Amino acid sequence: MYLVTSAEMQAMDRMTIERFGIPGRVLMETAGREAARIFRTHFPATAGGAVGVLAGRGNNGGDGHVIARCLAANGYLVTVFLLGAADRVQGDAAANLRLLPALGIPLIEVPDEGAFDRHAPRMREVGVWVDAVFGIGLRDAVGGLFRKAIEFVNDAGRPVFSVDMPSGLDADTGLPLGACIRARVTVTFGFPKIGLMVHPGAELAGTVEVVDIGIPDAVADAVAPRQRLLTLDDVRRMLPKRPADAHKGRTGHLLVVAGSPGKTGAAAMTATAALRVGAGLVTVATAAALNPVVETLVLEAMTAPLADQGTGRLGAAALEELTELGRGKACLAVGPGLGMAPGTGELVRALVRSADAPLVVDADGLNHLAGHLETLDGLRVPVVLTPHPGEMARLMATDAAEVQRDRLGCARRLATSRGVHVVLKGARTIVAHPDGSLFLNPTGNPGMAAGGMGDVLTGAIAGLICQGVPPAEAARAGVYLHGAAADRLAAAVGPCGYLAGEVMRELPSAMARIVQGG
Repeated sequence: MYLVTSAEMQAMDRMTIERFGIPGRVLMETAGREAARIFRTHFPATAGGAVGVLAGRGNNGGDGHVIARCLAANGYLVTVFLLGAADRVQGDAAANLRLLPALGIPLIEVPDEGAFDRHAPRMREVGVWVDAVFGIGLRDAVGGLFRKAIEFVNDAGRPVFSVDMPSGLDADTGLPLGACIRARVTVTFGFPKIGLMVHPGAELAGTVEVVDIGIPDAVADAVAPRQRLLTLDDVRRMLPKRPADAHKGRTGHLLVVAGSPGKTGAAAMTATAALRVGAGLVTVATAAALNPVVETLVLEAMTAPLADQGTGRLGAAALEELTELGRGKACLAVGPGLGMAPGTGELVRALVRSADAPLVVDADGLNHLAGHLETLDGLRVPVVLTPHPGEMARLMATDAAEVQRDRLGCARRLATSRGVHVVLKGARTIVAHPDGSLFLNPTGNPGMAAGGMGDVLTGAIAGLICQGVPPAEAARAGVYLHGAAADRLAAAVGPCGYLAGEVMRELPSAMARIVQGG
């Protein structure tokens, strides 16, 4: 499913009108009628009750006028509050505005803050608000009359039905622009906008419904948005199909380079997660001093103790052994729990440069690449990086707050500039690819904010690569699968408190449900 920017959606609208001759008023009528249909499914009890349509002067307001007309025809008592003077409304919105008085639908003009105060008592009688003030083109901070109206609606505590976007929300970033409607339901037209799918926009939008307004497929394909929302059908096609005569030698051998004192669990969970998604063999390469501990944690994986001078931390001296261990492996997972010893950094960078199998780099592996991104240039093998916002900030020489303000942009810049696949973890994890394409993951929940979850994800992605799934698809499928497993646990045991190890054990069942379509 495409996710669109405001510019991409506007281009689709123009192309539909200009190339296919579908008038803008027809698109507005279709949008408004479909939105009214969705409204009735969410608020059936308000039939005969008071509905207020808060409308702006642009096309979003025009959609609101159509909604008002359709709801009135279905028995709702509707009043339109126009934030502006009627004689300043133009185009298709004006044509729909002129229909309201003829149909007996009250229209109250609210051109300034003084008028707003005068009409506030009547506005307090509204039971459900239709928010049709701003659409997808808003770029500046909301102020004056519009801010007053948005804050009034939010403070009223009535359910809000937003049209295309909650007014005040940036369609491209999901960030509020000064003030923003908190919607219970948002109906959006054509395709979901990025700002509705990323946080905090996803919370402000409430339940998002997408309706078809008649944009031809050829138009969408011509604009070709570079963002997509991952779906169950997408992931089902990516998951490996295991033949009846499969054996462990044909389902891939993973080398996990991980662990340091106090962090052996990271190595163990990465290894076991890979096995849980179907990797045939896993070898954990860790410091010799830690090997006895790792051997007790991973019964099904092999281990390879590496020279560490008794410190439990790997250094450049282990490169030759690791190079030999890496020969013939289907994938290398590097970084979980490795620690930040300087010698470990030298080893990580040398290993990345010399690897002849796909790499999944996480945790301290990423931290050792920070400030040395040239290590990624011109590699012979695909690389998947799996940073959380803090690790991403170190890689991009910025801070986590800046990463969170532009998650999609940060992920895309790193992926395209270094030719790597980037999994930027967090609420609505993003997967970005070297060609600039980007996928947003809808699975997962706040209960995943716990230690070890990233180690499980690393193992899941690496385990899929071992079975022949291309790294780009393995990154997407692994993220979706990981979140789906956690969603299952949240539904079964509660919104938080479940552990990374439990998510790891849930992976096979999650895979089965995806394959079965549920």
